[in-house]
Amino acid sequence: MMIGFSSRVAASTCALCVAGVLALVPAAADPAPPGRPRAAVPQPSLLYRSGTQVRPHPGAPEVPAVSALSWLVADARGGEVLAASDAHRRLPPASTLKTLFALTVLPTLPGGVRHTVDTRELQDVGEGSSLVGVVEGQTYRVADLWRGVFLSSGNDAVHVLASLSGGWRATAARMQARARALGAVDTHVVSPDGYDMPGQVSSAYDLAVFGRAGLRNPDFARYCSTAEARFPGEDGGWYGIENTNRLLTGEDGVEPYPGLIGIKNGYTSDAGNTLVAAARRGGRTLVVTVMNPQEGGGFAVYEEARALLDWGFAASGRVDPVGSLDALAPRRPHSSASPAPVAAAAPLAPDGGSDWPDTGIIAGAAGLGTAAVALALRAKGSRKADG
Repeated sequence: MMIGFSSRVAASTCALCVAGVLALVPAAADPAPPGRPRAAVPQPSLLYRSGTQVRPHPGAPEVPAVSALSWLVADARGGEVLAASDAHRRLPPASTLKTLFALTVLPTLPGGVRHTVDTRELQDVGEGSSLVGVVEGQTYRVADLWRGVFLSSGNDAVHVLASLSGGWRATAARMQARARALGAVDTHVVSPDGYDMPGQVSSAYDLAVFGRAGLRNPDFARYCSTAEARFPGEDGGWYGIENTNRLLTGEDGVEPYPGLIGIKNGYTSDAGNTLVAAARRGGRTLVVTVMNPQEGGGFAVYEEARALLDWGFAASGRVDPVGSLDALAPRRPHSSASPAPVAAAAPLAPDGGSDWPDTGIIAGAAGLGTAAVALALRAKGSRKADG
């Protein structure tokens, strides 16, 4: 199973990298024909600078004052970063790292596959973890487990899915490779569920990259925007689960945000409150990341995201980008490290249509994935899971 997966990922990644390189290669330096205006030269990225970065036109709305240690607002379609503050600051991500987990594992595990949970798959779930209530010995559909990940932020569900995907350490390594392929160089994966671990970090920039890429997967988009669902209980019963993203559900006195798509919130003692969210208004989709607000209590992350989304929609066409989620990873000043290439993302659908690609491609991949998973499950009993 893993050999087939690696070959498929390598092939698709190469194709995407080629597309990205072709898109970024400048045109030949021939003079423009008489009377034809020259293309505007992109301004240099400001995303590695500290403090708030914005390039407003005259009369543009003022960026709201927020207390988060790091934040970013970007256009989901074109990838332009409209404004940011310490976008590449490396911070603990908490459960927002599950966006990268889903990006990595979702394509390999078709939702209709059924799996009976083994005791070993739950034995290393971290103390104090958020749980959806996965029970050993019970059979679940993979789709049920994904709802447990996205709605309840269930680390128990993540452990089971990681086991099905090759094991804990193997999944972390694949997540790390996926992050690099997307140009997300700030992220270091130790625990795929986002549980606090020494050295585990991400950034507002990287989380926005993950969220934007996830919205191009119809399954990811559906799961992350689901407010309520049923989860299998014991003895054939069910119980309700609700998305912990209050900006989506409007729980605990947080006003739901109009047009919110989802994506993922998180909290740990080291990370504080974190959130990567997307919303659509007037044919435009924005992605915002907010990491660890320093004021306003536990729900400040939602209110600061709300303020940044409002600003982003109001600033449409009235600011120049300060960077791009598609650009080659910038080189840090005085660093000899080579920038990592970013795979070109599939374009979003034109305004007025769906933002997500046709599901026929996903269905075809799911058919291949089902066969691979079936082989893996037959072999699973003969080897001990990693992690």
